[in-house]
Amino acid sequence: MDVNHMHPLPSPNSDTFADVLRRTRLAAIVRGPDPDAALRTVLALAEEGVALVEVSLNTADALGVIRRAAAEVGPGTVVGAGTVLTEADVERAHEAGAGWMVTPALTESVAASVRAGLPVLAGALTPTEAVAARRAGADAVKLFPASLGGPAYLKALRDPFPDMPIVPVGGVDLAGAERYLAHGAVAVGVGSPLVGDAVHGGDLAALRERARRFVALCSAGTRAES
Repeated sequence: MDVNHMHPLPSPNSDTFADVLRRTRLAAIVRGPDPDAALRTVLALAEEGVALVEVSLNTADALGVIRRAAAEVGPGTVVGAGTVLTEADVERAHEAGAGWMVTPALTESVAASVRAGLPVLAGALTPTEAVAARRAGADAVKLFPASLGGPAYLKALRDPFPDMPIVPVGGVDLAGAERYLAHGAVAVGVGSPLVGDAVHGGDLAALRERARRFVALCSAGTRAES
């Protein structure tokens, strides 16, 4: 089963999930206590060109947010589900419209996502876990918590695994994103340094400005490599 082509991704339709990661180099992470604010946050990020937006399942009414967001975002953005731990989580998130899954660790949710034909970004920290994630069918490895070792740890991890698609997540701010990408991250996953207080009903104009900065930084890296 080709897990990369079972669910529509941002155009062109021939893109695999890994292609989208490599092209956009950015995944936004939305989690918070206010579902309406979370939805507004997702839609603002999509409007600013963020192609991959993850709604954590520990967000209030996360499935409702995913359902509403998936119905309202344009074709350039795919809404995913984060903090996916169980097979039931995968089923519920998929039914709500999530187009990709993110796990914090190597749990049953990885295999369940693969069986469902859904792209999955699987959480790992050590070399052993990273290899296990790929062998389990993960499209990319979520290096989490990336803040534990920082860009230097990513660089060390890529020495034995130069072709492994790795996405650092956890404490990644704008300066950190630049360093991780320079050290070979295929993309970065960014939560509060990008989302800020928007998920609590905060300033959407400020969110949009942060989103433009992250999108510009990540797309600049893509242009530099092309």
